[in-house]
Amino acid sequence: MKTFFLSILLLAGLTANAQKDVLFKETKHQFGKIKKDIPASYIFSFTNQSTKPIVIEFANAECGCTKPEYAVTPILKGKTATIKVTFNAASIGVFKKNIDVKFAHSNQPYTLTIEGEVVTEIKKK
Repeated sequence: MKTFFLSILLLAGLTANAQKDVLFKETKHQFGKIKKDIPASYIFSFTNQSTKPIVIEFANAECGCTKPEYAVTPILKGKTATIKVTFNAASIGVFKKNIDVKFAHSNQPYTLTIEGEVVTEIKKK
């Protein structure tokens, strides 16, 4: 039984270390109000803090209204890269969308979040 618990602690430690290998400048973005049918994009940046190159295995949005774009080339130690997330703004209303980003060296995905409100007209002050 002790071996089982030690194995779980070791696995948790490895996962925690993998999560420290990538540092996102921020993981959430608030668009505020955006106009209907005008796509809105935001670029999330991250730095490879590991000792080896890292590769984005996938970046999946929770719906077809959100599209992540990223390079498939390895990101070298200490280098910064980006993931561009575009929301299509086709439906009026408040939105909150998550994008799961999985790196090849890690078991756990990182979650990026965009949110805002799609309106028919943006009033100027």
